[in-house]
Amino acid sequence: FLSVTEELVRRRAEHNNCEIFSLEEISLHQHEIEKLEYLDKWCRDLKILYLQNNLIPKIENVGKLKKLEYLNVALNNIERIENLEGCEELKKLDLTANFIGELSSIEALKYNIHLKELFLVGNPCTEFEGYRQFVVATLHQLKCLDSKEIERSERIQALQNYPEVKQKIREQEQAYLLKRAREKEEAQRRMQERKDKKQKQMESKLGFDSSDSLQNKENHQAEGDREQETWRTVEDDEEDRRFWEEPTPYTPESRLETHRYIEEKRRAKDNIRESKKREKPLQTLVTAEGKVLNVNVPKLHFSLKDDEENNQIILDLAVYRHLDTSLLDVDVQPTYIRVLVKGKPFQLVLPEEVKPDSSSAKRSQTTGHLVVSMPKAKEIILAKQKVSTSIKDSDCNILQKNARSVQVEKLEVDPSKYSFPDVTKIIQKKEQIGQGPIRLQPETTETKKSYVDFENNEDV
Repeated sequence: FLSVTEELVRRRAEHNNCEIFSLEEISLHQHEIEKLEYLDKWCRDLKILYLQNNLIPKIENVGKLKKLEYLNVALNNIERIENLEGCEELKKLDLTANFIGELSSIEALKYNIHLKELFLVGNPCTEFEGYRQFVVATLHQLKCLDSKEIERSERIQALQNYPEVKQKIREQEQAYLLKRAREKEEAQRRMQERKDKKQKQMESKLGFDSSDSLQNKENHQAEGDREQETWRTVEDDEEDRRFWEEPTPYTPESRLETHRYIEEKRRAKDNIRESKKREKPLQTLVTAEGKVLNVNVPKLHFSLKDDEENNQIILDLAVYRHLDTSLLDVDVQPTYIRVLVKGKPFQLVLPEEVKPDSSSAKRSQTTGHLVVSMPKAKEIILAKQKVSTSIKDSDCNILQKNARSVQVEKLEVDPSKYSFPDVTKIIQKKEQIGQGPIRLQPETTETKKSYVDFENNEDV
């Protein structure tokens, strides 16, 4: 069975830096827990505890959580309310959709004087006649039951009828306990039948295997494997159909049995998947004759470029952008290149022989592409272009002018031939005539200038 482990608690305590001694809230729902333990020793300061949707059959090992205020154990296999007397600060208790049939066990909650909310919806006890009156009269501190507020008049009426309601509840409890005893016997019988059936199937299978000779196994191994896989699939489908169509009462045993059946099927599928992975043949990269094959298992786009100017071959492999570089392994050989992307091989035969020692691999930070530059083994010497001597002088001048135009030319000014204007002499001073605040200036009469070459044209 699965229980609460320290690793699980630390993993669920990430919001508290994985510290469990000072933890105040933790959620352990949907972890298939079958036994509740260790929490009262590891997390003494817990205030909120979520344990819903597990397989817990009994409330235990939480009595030392003095600061616990909210406990949620909905959707479990709990049949009785117990071991909560030590939770002195408990204010809210959620027991929705369990199997509580002993309604009288709620008397243990009398000691939780701070308990204000209680949820029992979906339990067999809620179908008892007088269920709500019995709970309201038993737990005086309750303010809300099954999301419905308890009024003062309701409590007074429940206290008046308490002796009669208590007697009815006791009788219904006895009938329910007898029914549960029969259900447990039926569940044990059904489990025993299933075990016997599985044992017979294993024995028949072993007998069938021993009857086959070694020669038949060697001759019909492949065909037998296919037939066996088909037969196993058909048998599993038939077993699934019988299991899910068989009418079964909703009990803690049936719920546990269903969970274990699903877990068993999941493990069987995982085992088949693992065996197929192990049996999967390795990818052929080099034939027996030594011929290197082109392989692209990761199915990546690529381009192979022949850079004649730098005498090298460039491979651009479109690796996934967010793939970590540590998952790439590049192996350059003289005649081919091999790149392992998460263990999947990409292999390409090169058109020419290259130098593996001088090759380089780079990763683009924007696209994530892997660029591998591989210098060719055969070096090619390129002749420099000679300038012919029959170039005209005019062409030389043009070339020189172009060369000069490329250079940046700056304009220089001779300071001796340039002077700044005298700002004080821009407006000339005029002679002032007159006295007083009003300064008068003499009227100037324009004198006509005579020019020798001037002709007076009346028409103009």
